[in-house]
Amino acid sequence: MTPPALKVSSLTYAYPDGTFALRDVSFSVTAGERVAILGANGAGKTTLVLHLNGVLGGGPGEVHVGGLRVEKANMRECRRRVGIVFQDPDDQLFMPTVAQDVAFGPANLGLTGDVLATAVDDALKAVGMAHVGERAPHHLSFGQRRRVAVATVLAMQPELLVLDEPTSNLDPASRRELSDVVRHLDLTVLIVTHDLPYALELCPRTLILNDGTIAADGPTIELLADEALMTANRLELPFGFDARRFAP
Repeated sequence: MTPPALKVSSLTYAYPDGTFALRDVSFSVTAGERVAILGANGAGKTTLVLHLNGVLGGGPGEVHVGGLRVEKANMRECRRRVGIVFQDPDDQLFMPTVAQDVAFGPANLGLTGDVLATAVDDALKAVGMAHVGERAPHHLSFGQRRRVAVATVLAMQPELLVLDEPTSNLDPASRRELSDVVRHLDLTVLIVTHDLPYALELCPRTLILNDGTIAADGPTIELLADEALMTANRLELPFGFDARRFAP
């Protein structure tokens, strides 16, 4: 049988001061799924994400990506398989040109010549930024830089794409452009966000974290329409937004 794209088993993690950030977290994600991860600040979302490619680890439990355990012996391949796009694109853009930024990751994997150039071109086309390859990243708008940051990850040909607060600081047009990109990717996608309408727009399934545990796992529309669940987990929809209107 084909292994799940992501399998998290009994994952528990405490920081050095003894604070538990994750408590016995288990779930799996099928290849091609788009899943939102929601939760109030301090719920454990960032800690979970940092376990997916081995930035954090060492506690009880396991993470497997495409059947490969995330551990020191497999770290290079795990970090290729799991592409994380962080909230601030400037954390991932540091080369003189956009094309050089997108080429950095695959070049470190050993790609050269025409193969590298194709990887860069394909990644920029996938995010609608093929026309900016020779421009300096800092000359782009914030929304354009965020899409280029996605391209730097896509060029590594990941199996799992993780977007951390992808809509923060985006204007409505940039938000729509990014959603169009995500919707057309042939990838498994996790979206960590406080933007609940965005989760509803892009992710049929949602996980809600609360105090390091999974408080709910189910269809996004059903969870967002459950007022008691939302209140218990300190989640609030924008004023006037009624998730029940989107129920089938």
